[in-house]
Amino acid sequence: MTNKQKNSKSKKQAKGKKRLLITLSAILLIFLAASGYWEASHYQASPAAKEAAKVAVTSKQETTFKSKGQSKMTVVFYPGALVDPDAYSIWAKKLANAGYTVKIAHFPLNMAVLKAKAADSMTGKKEKFVIGGHSMGGAMAARYANQSTKKKLKGIFFLAAYADQKGRLDDKTFPALSITASQDGVLNWKNYQKGKKYLPKSTTFVSIKGGNHAGFGSYGDQRGDKKATISNQKQQRLIAQALIKWLRKIA
Repeated sequence: MTNKQKNSKSKKQAKGKKRLLITLSAILLIFLAASGYWEASHYQASPAAKEAAKVAVTSKQETTFKSKGQSKMTVVFYPGALVDPDAYSIWAKKLANAGYTVKIAHFPLNMAVLKAKAADSMTGKKEKFVIGGHSMGGAMAARYANQSTKKKLKGIFFLAAYADQKGRLDDKTFPALSITASQDGVLNWKNYQKGKKYLPKSTTFVSIKGGNHAGFGSYGDQRGDKKATISNQKQQRLIAQALIKWLRKIA
């Protein structure tokens, strides 16, 4: 091979490496941009919620708030779409202090629809539990309850959510609780009213005056929501009070 041929081969190799480097850099930039967008599109837990979450035990599949003393009942919870599970830590901690173990599910991409049967792996064979969820999480909790044959499932609750036809529970005998807020600008109220026919006859309805959709967690403002006329702290307290009152009738 002549020197001229060697130089030509070296130049081609250098160009190939350069093209590969440019391609890899472009892929990395796209990934970083997508990751940044995905992170920005999620609703992150507030500082107060993150502080409350410090007492919880976190695993890959759930965040668990252990009950104070012997647990009266386990509460399995499905977060709303794109919401950080820790955003529900404030009222979850209050329930734990009242004697109920709370397990907040972790979902792929923070979307309950991608793993609606998560509760199966979150509860033991002899563990009595209720299931509930916020927004989309509530709809998926209803679908789980619709298909579940577990005798240890003792009830269901909805936070700004409703059951659809695939999650109909009107033939179930266990208790149900539906909590809404007067300033909720995200909940489809028309579908919510239609969804009442799919609920058990024993369903209890509670409305939080002045609360809004995002206030069922603690993660700041949500697109399309109305402004709450009560503080997030007060809404968290009212949620906990309503849940504890309901749970006491079951446990």
